[in-house]
Formats: sequence, structure tokens, C-alpha cells
Amino acid sequence: MGKESWKPGNMLYPVPAVMISCQKPGEKANIITVAWAGTICSDPAMLSISVRKSRYSHDIIKETGEFVVNLVTTELTKACDWCGVKSGRDVDKFKEMKLTEHISDFLDTPAIEESPVNIYCKVKKIEELGSHDMFIAEVVGVTVDDKYMDSKGRFDLHAAGLITYSHGEYYSLGKKLGKFGYSVKKKNSKKHRKKK
Repeated sequence: MGKESWKPGNMLYPVPAVMISCQKPGEKANIITVAWAGTICSDPAMLSISVRKSRYSHDIIKETGEFVVNLVTTELTKACDWCGVKSGRDVDKFKEMKLTEHISDFLDTPAIEESPVNIYCKVKKIEELGSHDMFIAEVVGVTVDDKYMDSKGRFDLHAAGLITYSHGEYYSLGKKLGKFGYSVKKKNSKKHRKKK
């Protein structure tokens, strides 16, 4: 067994596949599919998305300074892909994909009602990186679909059936392998319990 050396490339997979909604005042709302999105700070809550300068949504987000990150379920996978290959210059993506605009108290930009989680963002900084610009944003609010609330009043994100994107393909999430900190958690052995 050995290793091959390749030229630099983006091989950090899998990544979340999300639908970003944005809108200029007085114009139709648009959706762009983004795979380069991630958490960058917890306090204050912040995230980033990277968008090609040539994309229709790029200038909308740059001008308005806001967008909504909409998480994608297995049921939304086709719409997610379609919104990634079609341009909002030519089509009304909400209409064509039969998606519903959700207006919140957080932003003027609508979220996608069918998404289980909507993350409302205000742009704080734009980093010009080359092929893409990175929009660094603060999270100003979140809405969640109440059908994923469990019997204890907690939001069960895993029940939503979220998808991921890896090297040009979409995948559903697999089985749970552990919980944060499980590798160092002390287990109560039978022997230890008997001593008590």
C-alpha cells in the first residue's frame, strides 16, 4: 500500500448541501445550492458560505447583506440539485420547485417552509478569495419545523433525514457511531458497581 501525490484540490468531503435563499427588495426570491458552508464561531453564532462571483445570487447577497441557510432533507434533494443547476436569472425557483416562502421576524428575505431548519444570516464581511467570495455572517435567528419536536420538547434534528454532498454526489446520513466525548467517557463496570 502507498500514497499518491496530487496537485492541490478541494477534497474535504463530505460537506453539508444547503439551499440559500436571498432576495432583492421588490424582486422575486431566489435559491442557490451551496456545498461550501460551515460554522465558524459559536459566540456570537456565525457561519460562512462561499459563492462564485458569476452566480446570480452573489450580487443579491452582496447588495442586501443577508441570506437564509435552509437545511436539506432527502425529500428536498431533487429541488436542491435543480436549484444548483438552474439560474435565478431565468426561472422562479420557488415556483418551479413548488416551494413555499416563509416570512420570519428576523429578516426580509424568505426562508424555505419545507426545510426543517432555517438559519437567518446578516453579512458581516466579504472575503474575496479567487473563484469564490466568502460571505462571513452572523446568525440573527433560527426557525425549526415543529414536527421534529420530540416528546420531551427537544428538537430531533436527526429525524429530519438530512443529506450530505461528497465529490459530486448526494448521500443520506448513515448510522450513529457515537456521541461527542464517548471515547473518554468512563463506563460503570459490573465490578465497580458491586463495590458500591
